[in-house]
Formats: sequence, C-alpha cells, structure tokens
Amino acid sequence: KVSDRFRVFTFLDIRMEKSRGQSINLALSFRGREALKAIGLEDILVNRHGTCMRGRMLHDKDGNLKEVLYDSVRRNCIYSVNRRYLNVVLLDAAEKYPEVQLNFNRKLVNADLENGKMKFLNSFLAFSTNTGTTEDAKADLIIGADGAHSKVRKIMTRRPLFNCAQTYIEHGYVEISVPRKEDNEFAMSGNNLHIWPRGEFMMTSLPNEDRTFTGNLFAPFRVFEKLKTPEALVRFYTEHFPDLLQLIGKEKLVKQFFEKEPQTLISIKCKPYHVGKTAVLVGDAAHAMVPFYAQGMNTGFEDILVLDELMELYDSDFAKVLSKFSELRCDEGHAMCDLAMYNYLEMRDLVTRKSFLFRKFLDKILYTLIPNSWIPLYFAVQFTRLSFRECIAHKEWQDKVRTRYNKQ
Repeated sequence: KVSDRFRVFTFLDIRMEKSRGQSINLALSFRGREALKAIGLEDILVNRHGTCMRGRMLHDKDGNLKEVLYDSVRRNCIYSVNRRYLNVVLLDAAEKYPEVQLNFNRKLVNADLENGKMKFLNSFLAFSTNTGTTEDAKADLIIGADGAHSKVRKIMTRRPLFNCAQTYIEHGYVEISVPRKEDNEFAMSGNNLHIWPRGEFMMTSLPNEDRTFTGNLFAPFRVFEKLKTPEALVRFYTEHFPDLLQLIGKEKLVKQFFEKEPQTLISIKCKPYHVGKTAVLVGDAAHAMVPFYAQGMNTGFEDILVLDELMELYDSDFAKVLSKFSELRCDEGHAMCDLAMYNYLEMRDLVTRKSFLFRKFLDKILYTLIPNSWIPLYFAVQFTRLSFRECIAHKEWQDKVRTRYNKQ
C-alpha cells in the first residue's frame, strides 16, 4: 500500500557507480512487463529504451543464418533492456515516494526473522573487515530480495522444516561484446537474440540500445581451462565462431576475454518462502535460476505482482498473505528452475536438430489453427501469465499427442 512506510537496505547505489564497461542486458517479457505496468514504468523501459527481439537467429559454423520467431502468429517479441538503466529507473521512481527511504552502504549481518529485527553493517570499508558501526532496524514485514547468495535465506536455513538446495552447473560464462559498425549501425540483425549453438557450448548476443551487442560464451569449465593463451583463444574462435571473430576482431576478443574470469552459474530451490507473518523471500533469493530461459528477472517481478495481489485479496493480513504466497510460488519457482536448465540443452544443441525444427514447425501450424488449445511451451512461458506448472502440463500433453500421432 502507498500509505505504508518502506525502508530499503542495499549494498550499492548503482546510480553512483562509475561505468565498468557494458552491462549484461536483461530480457523483459510479459510477466515482467505486467509488473512494470502496475507501477507505471512499462512505457519508459519498453517503448522508449527497450530493443525488440522477435526471435532467435541461429548461426552455424559456415555463417549460414536461420531465424526462429518467438511468436510467428501474434508477432509478440521479447525486449532487451539495459540492466543498469533498469535499476536507475526503479531507484529514481522509488525515491519519489515520501514513504520510501533508501539506505545504501548496508550489509545485513544477522536477523531475528520471527520478530522482524535486523542488524546491518555500515560503510564500504567495514564490509571487507567486518568491523565498523552497526545499525539495528525493525519491521512488520521483511522482504528478502537480496539475490542468489541471500543472507535472509541463509538465516532461514537455521529453522526446522526449511528445505534448501543449490546446484552449480558445470558450465560458466565470460562476457564478450560485439561492437557496432563504423556507420554506427548494428553489426548483425538488431531485432534478434543471436545464438551460435555448438553442442556442449555456445555463444549468445543480445542487442543494445547503442547498436552494440552484449554477448556471452557459455561453456564447461574444462573448455575454459584450454583457453589460457591468446593463441588458443583465437584458434578456438576461428574453428567454432569464425563469423563472430570477424565482427569482434582478434585484439578486442583477446582483451575482453582475459580481463575477467569465467563466472559460475547457480540454481537454487527452497521451501517455504516465508517465516510466519514477518519475513518472505522473493526473486533470486527464493529461486535463483540459470539464465537460459531469460526468466530470472521476469519471475522475480511476477513474485512482487503476486505478493501485491495477495495483499489486496487478504487486506494486508501478513499471516494469510505469506502463507498463500509460499503455497503459490514455491512450486512455481522450482518449475521455472527446471525449465531454465532444460532450455540450455535446447539452445546449445537441440535447436540445430531436424526433429526440433520440425516440432517448432508443427507447433506453429497447430497454434495457428487452434490457438486456445495448442499453446507452445515457449509462448506460454514468455507471453502469458499461465502458471509454470500449467505450461509444463501443456507440453506433456502435447508430447503425448505427438507420440500417438507418430505411432499411427
């Protein structure tokens, strides 16, 4: 409720940070857009600063291209949005409310979740030494939106009957950006997510508003272990991504690759998401997922939308709201984590197979003929608010239909 008083405690004010190079872009789809629409920010983020991606553009080793539209019937698209810009817009909007107080340079060190009590460490210097001043805070409701390595979730693990599991996949990633052309235009189609699927590894690139692309090499860490010298890296790209190497250039590729270490990818499932009537987890703190369905942010935004809807439904009775939130969202978070894992296999390998392309073709025909009965999985996840469990159930039914048809 707008009349409530909110205090936000966070580590950094991203608006004050100096640029550290290009930001990794985020893919904004229907679930996230609905949440932004509810707070009046959809237009500025989507229509003014979003880049429409109408589908995947697949690149083979010979430089041949194949476009696979996300929605060939209704022409829906996913929007590439700059991560830093998104954060700036949200922080600026929050500051306009007198009921909202933003507290930066804070690190949560402990909490009594049942009683809504928290202890924070202040100042940047103190974070590395765990020394310095502390600050106590108390709240009727603690919302833990503190990311994949959530301190709030860690505190919850001390409680009985709280289940939590984390999985690091064997693949990591390194960011590799693609510059714009000399005429300041996109070096490739600016309305696609570009993918170079190569079986056990792949490259992806998302378009930026400034006509560059933010790309990532996703590969097993044992592959990264073989790329320890500039010569090995250039040979690798010459063999597997020759068209991309030409666009980036050898010197820029080497500089970008070796100025950072490969990052890990984690998937987290936990249950329940709440403690009584005083604390709740949302976003990556509740369900961190690998990025291959581009639903991490969208699912997190949908968490807040659902929480707000439940506050309205139960007249802000926190006990009822949080219990229902866990009931609705825990299985949803688990389902989306599983879908994200599956989609990595699809993106790096299955998209090149004839059987996969035929299935997509069949989905397109049936969706065109019976759009209310045959909803492709990807469309259901990206362009509706169907529960993820319903999306999976639709796919399982469709698989059974295909199996029966193939046996005839």
